[in-house]
Amino acid sequence: MLDSHQTKLESFYKQNKRMPSYSEMMKLFGFKSKNAVFKVVEKLIEARMVAKDHIGRLIPSQSFTEDTASVPMLGYVTAGFPATVEEEIVDKINLDDLLIKNKPVTYMLEVDGDSMIDAHIEPGDMVLVEKTNQAKDGDIIIAEVDGEFTMKYFRKDGAKVWLEPANKNYKPIYPTHSLNINAVVKAVIRKY
Repeated sequence: MLDSHQTKLESFYKQNKRMPSYSEMMKLFGFKSKNAVFKVVEKLIEARMVAKDHIGRLIPSQSFTEDTASVPMLGYVTAGFPATVEEEIVDKINLDDLLIKNKPVTYMLEVDGDSMIDAHIEPGDMVLVEKTNQAKDGDIIIAEVDGEFTMKYFRKDGAKVWLEPANKNYKPIYPTHSLNINAVVKAVIRKY
């Protein structure tokens, strides 16, 4: 029974990016009283699936969020000539650990435009970026150049800096007044 409640909580958390209130849990679990919710919450706390913050709000435990961000790793797939593959769970991969190194400065942006298509970044893709004001030559960055924002390759040769698109239909951008680096692209996510 507790597993069923945990599954419902995980589903709510994934959809809403927050834990439900006691009233929402009444509806979620099909209970008629908050007292029944309180008893389930106490069991979930004992099982260390959830916890309470300093003012008593329900928060997900470390293991709760790890489970919701983890997917099974089944092995390898050949991208060359076809080969037989044995499917077995090799490990569990936590997507947060794989993609996010510094959570407080990490955010997502949706790509609008085609100036980075030769870098395999297309309109509608999501880019995971990390806030920073520094970049290395060749990094894909989010920058404010002459008062406007864009995503391009950062290029530096001595004291000379510019932004380079990954599409031959666009020209490099040489800043006239200012170039401020806002973030570095860490991953590209595309849904099919």
